[in-house]
Amino acid sequence: MSTDSVSIPPRNARPPRAHASFGVGVVVQDGEGRILLGRHHGGTWELPGGKIDPTHESVAAAAARELYEETGLRVPVDAVTVFAMVHDVVGGINRISMAALVRVGSAVPEIAEPHLISVWRWTAPEELPSALFDPSAQILAAWRPDLGVEHPPAHHLRITPPGEPA
Repeated sequence: MSTDSVSIPPRNARPPRAHASFGVGVVVQDGEGRILLGRHHGGTWELPGGKIDPTHESVAAAAARELYEETGLRVPVDAVTVFAMVHDVVGGINRISMAALVRVGSAVPEIAEPHLISVWRWTAPEELPSALFDPSAQILAAWRPDLGVEHPPAHHLRITPPGEPA
């Protein structure tokens, strides 16, 4: 059998259509152990966060940038701890949300995006509102499984920060 008659089409050099969304949610904890939640105009409470641009920023850099853009709070990139990856599928799109933690002594967030968030509120983790934005609920469940946060099904991959035992 000769392979001379078999032709192999050229490989497509174009990238595939996007099938995933890549973002970060930031658990901001103050000196009293409370976390920062924003009330979205859609009615849900959410963590600061947003999309990551992998062409020019790390997950930690995106967390620090999103925190500043949404709340006016500045933190250095090395103060951000990325602790988990959350993966789910919504509408046929793989959604990957990186979970980050930032600790601040005390801070007064501003409403930097009033078209999205009406108020920022410091909340005790044990007193979370029930109307949480799904990705925020998934990240909070990865952060503190003991809280029993209800959330849509998701895969959690714990990331061990440098210097901590695996």
